Amino acid sequence: MASPNKTAIVGAGIGGLTAALALLKRGLDVNVYEQSSELKEVGAGIQISSNGTRVLYALGLEEALKRVQVLPSKRVIRHWRTGETWNWFDLGQTTTQRYGTPHVMLHRGDLHGLLADAVRSLKPDALKLGKRCVSISSTPDHAEVTFEDSERARAACVIGADGIHSQVRQCLFGQDKPEFTGCVAWRGLVAMEKLPSHIAQMLGTNWLGPHGHVLHYPVRRGEIMNFISFVERDDWQVESWVTEGTKDELANDFRGWHDDVHEIVRNIETPYKWAMMVRGPMPRWSEGRVTLMGDACHPTLPFLGQGGVMAVEDGYVLAACLAKYIDDPAQAFARYEDIRRDRTATVVRKSHENRRSAFSPALADQGQVAVEVAREWQQERVRERMEWLYAYDATSIEI
Repeated sequence: MASPNKTAIVGAGIGGLTAALALLKRGLDVNVYEQSSELKEVGAGIQISSNGTRVLYALGLEEALKRVQVLPSKRVIRHWRTGETWNWFDLGQTTTQRYGTPHVMLHRGDLHGLLADAVRSLKPDALKLGKRCVSISSTPDHAEVTFEDSERARAACVIGADGIHSQVRQCLFGQDKPEFTGCVAWRGLVAMEKLPSHIAQMLGTNWLGPHGHVLHYPVRRGEIMNFISFVERDDWQVESWVTEGTKDELANDFRGWHDDVHEIVRNIETPYKWAMMVRGPMPRWSEGRVTLMGDACHPTLPFLGQGGVMAVEDGYVLAACLAKYIDDPAQAFARYEDIRRDRTATVVRKSHENRRSAFSPALADQGQVAVEVAREWQQERVRERMEWLYAYDATSIEI
């Protein structure tokens, strides 16, 4: 019989490490099993809005974040062809005053590293690398993970935090059937020193176009510009963050766009592309002593900037539920799902809806651009739509 306070987490990404840290902070024991032999995140940016930094601050990471973050002054929107610019959303002190904690921009590897450091500071041997999960079993008194190297890990419960291609989800509920959205995404990083000063600014920029969308923002103390873009095309359907493309292919996808976009593209070291897929909502996330979190159970399109933040919120709430119902994982998981299901489903739905406004056909008509921006993108309108998201406090939810 496993110790009642022992948890095994499959997946050492941002969500899994947040859950591990939250469990350790509550005095519960945890081991995290990661299939990679090296602990690292992909080279990409991530935005953590106030609802996410609220959780990270509660876990004691405020000072660590300050060493690597960018506090942007605002986000602006620009027209895909003319470069016309509109102020979209004030950030900086405005966001902190409104919500209590800031909106920050980070390199995913930096956030991942400080979470891993925090976990190891509480339990030096918590992270187990080179452990690829192949099967999961659950009995009335314990759960067990079997790895590719034939080793087994027994715990009171298991959390599947192994991402969009979750093996834990497949073990519990079978193979999923993703649906292609008709969009391909690109990402890349550029050293800020390579960019002209009017592009190398400490703010987020969204370029709006009729059949594509470009976003770029600074990370790692402003030393790097993160680039991400989306284009409507149906000839690439590989869902992988590590498939390399070419700068020529990327530039061709945004042919006719403003030269500032192409200036960034020309300076990207290596562009990566992936097909954007959607999955239907899961009726439940748990089975016996095993549950799922983050992209393993509610993967979302990136048009709301909340995929990583939802995993951070999940990890905190799940740890609180396990701490309260330490002798009854089924009750803990039921309460966790009750708290998180509707919110994450709303994020998934609204992310999908935002794709339509991001690719609005009206943006092809110069005479309609101002009308479209006023209707969908002006600051007051955005604030009304986003208040429910940013004001949420996962640290004060009644468990």
